[in-house]
Amino acid sequence: MATILKGAEVAEALNAEIIKESEALKAAGIEPTLAILRVGERGDDISYEKGVTKRAEKVGVAIKNVLLPADVSQEVLIKTVEKLNADKSVHGVLMFRPLPKHIDEDTVCNVLDPAKDIDGITDASTVGVFTDNSSGFAPCTPSACMEILEHFGVDVKGKRAVVVGRSLVVGKPAAMMLLKRNATVTVAHSRTTDLPAVVREADIVIACVGRAKMVDASYLSPGQFVIDVGINVADDGSLAGDVDFEAASAIVEAITPVPGGVGTVTTSVNLKHVVEAAKNQCG
Repeated sequence: MATILKGAEVAEALNAEIIKESEALKAAGIEPTLAILRVGERGDDISYEKGVTKRAEKVGVAIKNVLLPADVSQEVLIKTVEKLNADKSVHGVLMFRPLPKHIDEDTVCNVLDPAKDIDGITDASTVGVFTDNSSGFAPCTPSACMEILEHFGVDVKGKRAVVVGRSLVVGKPAAMMLLKRNATVTVAHSRTTDLPAVVREADIVIACVGRAKMVDASYLSPGQFVIDVGINVADDGSLAGDVDFEAASAIVEAITPVPGGVGTVTTSVNLKHVVEAAKNQCG
């Protein structure tokens, strides 16, 4: 039976680190502050906002909530982002996406100062991930994957890693982060020839393709460490990852659950980035 890589354990360790860093900043007269910019009343955004706010209170990060109506003009939204850029009391900005369809999301995202871009949504932050410079931060979800591997002592150096999924939000940055840790990385996807055979050869699997239980027993082999990023609604209405958890648990060495895995860590990574941003801006 596989070891379950529970996100709560990783988040708890990260939270302890954040508390220590935020207390040090406050002793120096700096209150690390995250601005949450939400456009409209999407239920998933509101839920995540509540989760971030609750976690922030526990670790000593202040929250500034900025709410705009769903029909806000692009001009007003851009001016709002520019004000947050100029506000020295705000160290990080979390802007929920997708934005309403009448907004040019790429344009708005790139108005954000990369120094305050704690979720890697600007082009400058993306360049930072791919070139290993210090512009902005990597997206929080692939960062959470790396935190899980590190916490549980998975040394990726020299290992064969397969990332199933090639999005710019998770798959591609995850691949780059693994490469920086000296893994040998393959980025696979739905059009990869004999995808199950490719995944079976991996020591480490990061599944981020967005299809419920797509990675079944035919993709897996003993000894693997599996990080399941997917959050999908299965046919029975339950939440399911991209990996068939029940089948995988009987084969692989270790696996993250869904829910209770990567998503649990992501919020703490957001707040870790806020503290790091405060140190960078005020250091």
